[in-house]
Amino acid sequence: MIIKEIRRFAEIRYQARAYLTYLFTRNLHNRMPEPVLESVLVQLDKIAHEVNSFDAIYVLDPKGKQIIDNISNDPQFRVGKGSSRNSKAYYYRAVKEKRCILTDPYPSSLTNDLCVTASFPLYNESGTLLYVICIDVSLTNIIKICQTTKLDRLFTAFSKIVYSLFAFALLMVAAVVFMHGIENFFLHGISPTNINTEDMFKSTILLTLSLAIFDLVKTIFEEEVLGYSKNEKNSDIHKTMVRFLGSIVIALAIEALMFVFKFAARDETEQIIYAVYLVCAVTTLLVGLAIYMYLTNGRKPKKRESD
Repeated sequence: MIIKEIRRFAEIRYQARAYLTYLFTRNLHNRMPEPVLESVLVQLDKIAHEVNSFDAIYVLDPKGKQIIDNISNDPQFRVGKGSSRNSKAYYYRAVKEKRCILTDPYPSSLTNDLCVTASFPLYNESGTLLYVICIDVSLTNIIKICQTTKLDRLFTAFSKIVYSLFAFALLMVAAVVFMHGIENFFLHGISPTNINTEDMFKSTILLTLSLAIFDLVKTIFEEEVLGYSKNEKNSDIHKTMVRFLGSIVIALAIEALMFVFKFAARDETEQIIYAVYLVCAVTTLLVGLAIYMYLTNGRKPKKRESD
């Protein structure tokens, strides 16, 4: 589920950085008379009690050297004093940008799981960099922090269960339609002596609809259960909608052709008007599909600055 968590983090990244920036700025004040390390540690203890789901909190000097052991709820993580962090993105980006930054997910040296680091540069009243304060939070926990309430998490889990059930039910429908199409083809559509064109058309319609339903199931499961991104250009939901509508258009067009053959074989030419109505419906669907593709493909997502 790592890919799902990374995608979810991409969606809540700005919210997460805003929260951690607020946490730092509320407890650590820049441009004040030169703060001593002891007073900084007191404020970090407050942060540690407010965010109890962090992996480690630590302090770097202006050159990126860690000057205290990690503050952590896990005793085995209380290490690191004297380590050089000047090659880490959370150090040099905070120094360069002079603001709180949030890194991309990376493997933690403490837990070996994916984590993110928020870092906050601390200056004295003359603008000289004194410390860089860092907090490591696992990718799983940062996502939980940004989910508003426990009820929201429960509803998300409930929604996944419901979508899974609907996806499974639709998959069963697709399987039944598929089997019926295959059965209709081999038992009625084709035989050693003749080919029944009408039953072959029916089989084609059933197989086409089965494929369209399967595409719909695939998209529902990927986006609503696995959590694949819904905001990418040409995302699967648009592709599936095009394929689904295209399958319906093909099925209706085949049905109209089948009506023409049927009525012509029976000399019921006056009934061909119903095939014409069906062709008109196909044409309307094609126009609607063209408009849908134009509107969805013509929109490009706006790029946002990286944190």
